[in-house]
Amino acid sequence: MAVPKKRTGHSAQGKRRSNWKATKPATTVCPTCGATVLTHTVCTSCGSYKGKPVSKKGVEAPKVAETKPEAKAEVKTEEKTVETETVVEEKTSTEE
Repeated sequence: MAVPKKRTGHSAQGKRRSNWKATKPATTVCPTCGATVLTHTVCTSCGSYKGKPVSKKGVEAPKVAETKPEAKAEVKTEEKTVETETVVEEKTSTEE
């Protein structure tokens, strides 16, 4: 393994590290809400990425129907029977 022959001095070490510095992260403006966001990340305020809702923050949860699908089917069949009865009554009144 390579071992340095002499120790590096303080000034040489400082000159080498002079360009080693932290940089600010790149930011953009969210197209949906206008908040400042890190690039290539989901917006923390509205939950969208590239203008499309991605997280639960951006999309409202759909309300779950309290009635069962079977009950809805029964209601539809009742409505159809009511409509057919009214049609039959109208035909009989026009025939007379």
